[in-house]
Amino acid sequence: MSGGCADEGRLETVASDRRPCGSAEGLYGAGMRYRQNHSCRVPRMRQSLRRPGSGHAAAEGFVVSVESSVKPSVARIVAFSGSAKRPSRTRILVEALGAELGRLRGIDLAVYDLMDAGPGLGATQRDALSAPALRLVEAIEGADALIVGTPVYQGGYAGLFKHVFDFVDPARMIGMPVALTATGGGLRHALVVEHGLRPLFGFFAAHVAPTSVYAGSEDLVDGRIVDETVAARIRAAAAELAALLDVARTAAPGASD
Repeated sequence: MSGGCADEGRLETVASDRRPCGSAEGLYGAGMRYRQNHSCRVPRMRQSLRRPGSGHAAAEGFVVSVESSVKPSVARIVAFSGSAKRPSRTRILVEALGAELGRLRGIDLAVYDLMDAGPGLGATQRDALSAPALRLVEAIEGADALIVGTPVYQGGYAGLFKHVFDFVDPARMIGMPVALTATGGGLRHALVVEHGLRPLFGFFAAHVAPTSVYAGSEDLVDGRIVDETVAARIRAAAAELAALLDVARTAAPGASD
């Protein structure tokens, strides 16, 4: 498609001795285990965390140490890629941000894309959605925080990405922490995050992380994030999302002092 985004990618398993610092695969460290969401391998944190000094995240100080016997609360995070392709560059980006968030706090991360919803997403009323499409909408509504990503086509976010949120109950989105990401064919698409995604989630009265992440076709190569600026923005957005989760937890009804 001319002027659009070639949202294609191949998630490569890279040997530990040659993983770049910004690799989506490289962001999955020791101390993570994976559960299956359809055909997707997604990370889930456990109490035994990666040893200090191992990997890029440790070098940046993103190492979580659990000293007490009290288990920290585990936040339910939904990462949603508005791409109809799998694998895709958009999915790689939301997975990478979710993995980085998992380094900062305990999370239960579930990753979805449009393939999880299936053709039943084409309904015009919520009660006409197929079971897989409804599960996606309900997962978004039940999350403690969202990581969203969309490929950019012709200067705007994907239509089916927006269609998913047309079914979401706005009341369930109020105050929800959200991190924004997008992929596109070049820099001319970068402002879609600020001019398209941020106003959308402003309508929902969500708490949106200040740092957004945009990656062009040259920033992700063979399933790896190769641009250090993009990798740095992923780390910043994850830290901001973690802080927003703490605020949301403190402000929740019944939260302990």
